[in-house]
Amino acid sequence: MSTTAAAVFDDREILHRALALLARGGRDAGPGLAACRRLQSDGSTRRFWRLPLPGGEGVIVIAPATVTAAELAEARAAWRIGNHLRRRGVAVPEFYGWDEESGTLCCEDLGDVRLQEAMAGRGEEEQRHWYELVLAGLVDMQLSGALGFDADWCWDSPRYDRALMLQRESGYFLRAFWQDLLGREPLAGIDEEFGLLADRAGQAPCEAFLHRDFQSRNIMVLGGRVRFIDFQGGRFGPLAYDVASLLLDPYAGLSPGLQEQLLGTYCRLVESRQGGGGALAATSYQWLALQRNLQIVGAFAFLWKVRCKPFFAAYLRPALASLHERLEHGAGAEFPLLRSMARQGLAAVESVAG
Repeated sequence: MSTTAAAVFDDREILHRALALLARGGRDAGPGLAACRRLQSDGSTRRFWRLPLPGGEGVIVIAPATVTAAELAEARAAWRIGNHLRRRGVAVPEFYGWDEESGTLCCEDLGDVRLQEAMAGRGEEEQRHWYELVLAGLVDMQLSGALGFDADWCWDSPRYDRALMLQRESGYFLRAFWQDLLGREPLAGIDEEFGLLADRAGQAPCEAFLHRDFQSRNIMVLGGRVRFIDFQGGRFGPLAYDVASLLLDPYAGLSPGLQEQLLGTYCRLVESRQGGGGALAATSYQWLALQRNLQIVGAFAFLWKVRCKPFFAAYLRPALASLHERLEHGAGAEFPLLRSMARQGLAAVESVAG
């Protein structure tokens, strides 16, 4: 089959291919399709199913909505990166099979409990305990995962760099939130501020494995352990980016005090594994946190307005509040235009919400 144009495999064809993959790996699918259940996704366009096996374990089946060269490349990256991380002992699911033609993946079922749900209603002491487990796993993924990592496995870019920051983070914020959602014109000079921020963030070394969407809905809790999913966008990147993703996460809403404590814990964990790495992470955190915060706002605006997923609307305001707070009391003096945009954007979203 040529992948120059999009192809579509219907659900039944995908599931038959999944059963064949499992059979080749020696796994009995028992009742097969009759026991399979379609799952909802968050922002992804991919399709997901849960397939229980007779022995009690389960399989998650993942497939692109349409098969294009880009969709196949992303699925291939999930297969290759996932197997690499698993070999390195990182807390990711086991992969059972991959179909090159349709992009179908079969992997271990980690249940339904995400860190976001697991933390609901818990006090800060319990949150701290679980997040310390997550941070230990994160540091292991970043450092162990970088060993032997092949940049050719990456499906869109091999490294977190200035172009990515300007196009998919600050540029995403400008297009998807400021222009498309709010309907406003860019402020004269904002590109220069975005460039300055990218220069600051770009000073951090990019030698760690970067997940790039490390937040509480991509962390599963099962049997008292945490496991990480959705790493197919992995590449080389700076240490502090993923911890910023985790601590700023609007789904979790961690208090500023707890964020600060956990950042200190993270830096100590890095330092114990890589002397000097903790200090580097602490120094670059504020710039990478701003970059990540801009990406979050842009993504939530896009998913709400363009993908018509109202789930994300509820989290746009806390994402903006975090950005506003960071610019008002942190490094905002260097970015007066961005600080003004965050203030105006927050007021506009609060007005709509009110």
